[in-house]
Amino acid sequence: MGAPGPERMGPNGSESTMEVPTTRFGMIDVAEDRVITFDKGLLGFPGRTKFCLLEPGDDACFFWLQSIEQPDLAFVVTDPSFFVRDYTVPIREDQAKALGLEKLEDAQVFVIVNKIADQLTGNLQGPLVIDTANRIGEQFVLADKRWTTREPLVRVKAGAKLASA
Repeated sequence: MGAPGPERMGPNGSESTMEVPTTRFGMIDVAEDRVITFDKGLLGFPGRTKFCLLEPGDDACFFWLQSIEQPDLAFVVTDPSFFVRDYTVPIREDQAKALGLEKLEDAQVFVIVNKIADQLTGNLQGPLVIDTANRIGEQFVLADKRWTTREPLVRVKAGAKLASA
């Protein structure tokens, strides 16, 4: 997800971390400089603003966006460019300013993934845009009607298990 921000060191010269309780993964340690803040929250969860991105492996294409504030709140997310080549998120100047986004290259886009029957779908109308430099994010609502909230991404074979972090 791009380079983390400046490291903050703990009392022993190590990176400062916090323990985060989760219902899926138990207690996890999260570096404080890996916390992503969604000031407006996510759609349906306006009071939850602090999240961390859990990466299950170096070559993973699905990740967990875990709430720091609510142990049972986590979303599977992915970079939509892995599945939909012509998908772009237009970022207006006011939106970039609100994110503190100085360079478009610092923007990372994710979409929330859902499983419906044997299909993984992505919410391409409500992408998550994160400024990787300052770890500020916002869920956009796109007016482009080409995309749906349940855009097919990939079929899952019967009996297949999704990897978790």
